[in-house]
Amino acid sequence: MGRDNNLQVLNALDVAKTQWYHFTAIIIAGMGFFTDAYDLFCISLVTKMLGRIYYHIEGSSKPGSLPPNVSAAVNGVAFCGTLAGQLFFGWLGDKMGRKRVYGMTLMLMCICSIASGLSFGHDAKAVMATLCFFRFWLGFGIGGDYPLSATIMSEYANKKTRGAFIAAVFAMQGFGILAGGIFAIIVSAAFDARFKAPPYEVDPIASTIPQADYIWRIILMFGSLPALLTYYWRMKMPETARYTALVAKNAKKAASDMSKVLQVDIEAEQEKVEQIEESVNSFSLFSKEFLRRHGLHLLGTTSTWFLLDIAFYSQNLFQKDIFSAVGWIPPAQTMNAVEEVYKIARAQTLIALCSTVPGYWFTVALIDVIGRFAIQLLGFAMMTVFMFALAIPYKHWTHKDNRIGFVVLYSLTFFFSNFGPNATTFVVPAEIFPARLRSTCHGISAASGKLGAIVGAFGFLYLAQNQDKSKTDAGYPPGIGVRNALIVLGVVNFLGALFTFLVPESKGKSLEEMSGENDEQQNEEAAA
Repeated sequence: MGRDNNLQVLNALDVAKTQWYHFTAIIIAGMGFFTDAYDLFCISLVTKMLGRIYYHIEGSSKPGSLPPNVSAAVNGVAFCGTLAGQLFFGWLGDKMGRKRVYGMTLMLMCICSIASGLSFGHDAKAVMATLCFFRFWLGFGIGGDYPLSATIMSEYANKKTRGAFIAAVFAMQGFGILAGGIFAIIVSAAFDARFKAPPYEVDPIASTIPQADYIWRIILMFGSLPALLTYYWRMKMPETARYTALVAKNAKKAASDMSKVLQVDIEAEQEKVEQIEESVNSFSLFSKEFLRRHGLHLLGTTSTWFLLDIAFYSQNLFQKDIFSAVGWIPPAQTMNAVEEVYKIARAQTLIALCSTVPGYWFTVALIDVIGRFAIQLLGFAMMTVFMFALAIPYKHWTHKDNRIGFVVLYSLTFFFSNFGPNATTFVVPAEIFPARLRSTCHGISAASGKLGAIVGAFGFLYLAQNQDKSKTDAGYPPGIGVRNALIVLGVVNFLGALFTFLVPESKGKSLEEMSGENDEQQNEEAAA
């Protein structure tokens, strides 16, 4: 359809063989996600230690823990920042160009990552307030990375392997989680070997060594290192040809940029760009035309990402509670502060190694073979099944002998969220909208996902509390219990499977074909 109508430079990108520049683009774009995942999952390792350091209660039988409102703030403020960043930088990426905004987000992430480790203050309140302040802005930078990385990768890729490339950028999250766990294990093991401390029940004060205050800071600050290393290459990447030609209307620059990248001669077709500009009806995001063409698509990408993140983030943040309940992590009072970080990090790293990381790469391998739709539907369906399998016989899983089974099912849920909607909800919005609105629409979809993450992380923090008032965590009201919370998650995943039917399949099609940017021009010509 309309082969000749498409610009030569875009055709060259669509049919380009997989080359070295594709892989460098994956690494450069993926490093933001590495930092993102590293940071979001590290905070869960660090919260227990912050509780011991700053909220120790004299004479209590249990180590100090963060009060519910502080815990919610420390965990959630980065999500709020991410949501704002996705909307703002998504919009900015369509206005100013992908590349110009790309360096800003990375710098913001690096500076705030380091600053959050340098949180200062005389008392607990001041330290938590500065930590939350910097984590908000860290989230803001991370948020910008979502729409920009996805859009840049989709606009650079060829149409045959585009899904795998965008998914590979997202799969760098898996390495971020892994790196977070491994680095925390190394740091805590080193401190534990150097500064011996008794368990909390033996000596409450001595169990938290004064040096523990360095541990959480070192862990938080290390996340900025990989991103800093890619800053130079991010700045050297040329703007994507689709932005330069279709949005900035500069065919000459698009052709010369891509000639260098693809190492072939491409002629600049300025008349064709102007012709496209005249004939293409440039409707805006809030127009009836957008609603008619892409309204259902946007509803599909936002709703599925929203529902997925409710389930995904509620699981992730309760990992440590589930491990304690199942007995992988001993009771807090039998460990000292550093040992506790080591044990939680070890458990999280095992789960990541066995289920999270393989799930991402299964998607990369199969997304261009079986398509986005099949992977997303399968993922939601399997997550629904496993949630109910965990919830209905929940009593059975809490017995000592059945713990391994529980962990296996729990890992499978993770595997199918990553070999499933967690990856596809990121890929699809970068492929199905017109170039001039692509980054904005991806930002809107991602922000809707983060809204789900906020619901998942906070709603379920309260929901999963025990129904018996005497058994809830300190400071929390009674909830509906873990079993009922898992049933609710099962229903959420089922709804996700239903909304998947609104999202079109983009496997093997060019971006212009998906967004209908060529159709407009052909219709005009036919009418003429």
